[in-house]
Amino acid sequence: MKDGVITVILVDDHAVVRAGLKAVLGGAKDIQVIGEGSNGKDALSLATRLDPDVIVMDLSMAEMDGAEATRELVAKKTRARVLILTMHAEDSYLIPLLEAGASGYLVKSAADRELVDAVRAVAKGDVYMQPSAARALAGNIQRKAEHADDRAKYEKLTEREQDVLRLVARGFSAPEIGEKLFISPKTVDTYKQRINEKLGLAHRSDYVDFALKLGLMTETAR
Repeated sequence: MKDGVITVILVDDHAVVRAGLKAVLGGAKDIQVIGEGSNGKDALSLATRLDPDVIVMDLSMAEMDGAEATRELVAKKTRARVLILTMHAEDSYLIPLLEAGASGYLVKSAADRELVDAVRAVAKGDVYMQPSAARALAGNIQRKAEHADDRAKYEKLTEREQDVLRLVARGFSAPEIGEKLFISPKTVDTYKQRINEKLGLAHRSDYVDFALKLGLMTETAR
């Protein structure tokens, strides 16, 4: 922040939406929009070139979405803090975004009322979210604490063992897993035996329960 002015980049694949956001922020003397982009790749380029305080970015974009762009911005250690805008009101979207490195989350339908406050909060280093989302985050933290032992066991598995575990939990057979991972069904069975010994699992239902507890069901094999 320079001279008390918060510099902002707007990233959304709809020009009309960007114009509306710019109009909302234009009423705040302490906020200046210095750039606009239409996808996550634009966000990366603009962040490097313009060094903004805050990037207000749409979640759903055709070419590199907001979550992926946020992860890239964090990996590149850019200074900008990211405020994600989305059409989705479900609190379940919040957790992955914060884990990706976003500093806040705002539903587009509330942007005309809350965008200025959200940008100011994020620029100060706060995390901006609605009360219901805060409760969802607290619940997620509690669940993670409850399953810390299981997570520690999972992290001790090799990458390939983790891949096999997730795929078994999702219902794939040994031949199907072998085809996905480019290994033989016999090798898959060997990995399953190792997993059973390390985690104390015996049946596919055990795999499903374990994967659900740790939120592994939607992860893909590397």
